[in-house]
Amino acid sequence: MSSSTPRPAPLPPFACKRQGILFVVSAPSGAGKSTLLHQLRPFADFEYSVSCTTRQPRSGEVHGVDYHFLSRSEFEQEIQSGNLLEWAEVHGNYYGTRTHLVSSRLREGVDLIVDVDVQGARSIRNSTDPVIQSALVDVFLAPPSMEILQTRLRSRGTESEDQVELRLRNASSEMNHWRDYRYLIISGSPEDDMLRFRAIMNAERLRAHRLVEPSTPSA
Repeated sequence: MSSSTPRPAPLPPFACKRQGILFVVSAPSGAGKSTLLHQLRPFADFEYSVSCTTRQPRSGEVHGVDYHFLSRSEFEQEIQSGNLLEWAEVHGNYYGTRTHLVSSRLREGVDLIVDVDVQGARSIRNSTDPVIQSALVDVFLAPPSMEILQTRLRSRGTESEDQVELRLRNASSEMNHWRDYRYLIISGSPEDDMLRFRAIMNAERLRAHRLVEPSTPSA
């Protein structure tokens, strides 16, 4: 082979492992986030990161599956101990994610979905953990219009009129942060939302930079 002949590029390390991806999902209350997460449950290629909250369980919710339901004093102890990747007080209740549970699963190559509001997403973006920073993929799910959002909230029948008004005011503020996210999904049918989110997941899994070369044993 002539010295001027270009050498073939090395083959990609197909046997390499991939670090887990942290899919952060935010949406105004009533935009369809809970429905989207429910639609994704049949897929077995990721795990939900179970958050902590001080709000009361809704009908059908299970402790340790939907949320870790804590008392206010228990949650405040988590804050003081520095155990939370993100936390916020929303609609009068605390919500948060335990750091060590997220980081350890990502290192094991497990993809996680984290359900947080815009405050929580901001805290995760500001994390100094390099594993979390490299794994982060944030997605904002927005309603087609505020009128449709209002209709959805009122039709649920799970909140009082005062609570609905509070959620609408918060939703208007949260909508201003959609540009902070890598991806934006305008909510359509539950099937459309699920397919769009799955397309994001599949594309992110093909990014070459996520491959981690196997370590070589030292001599």
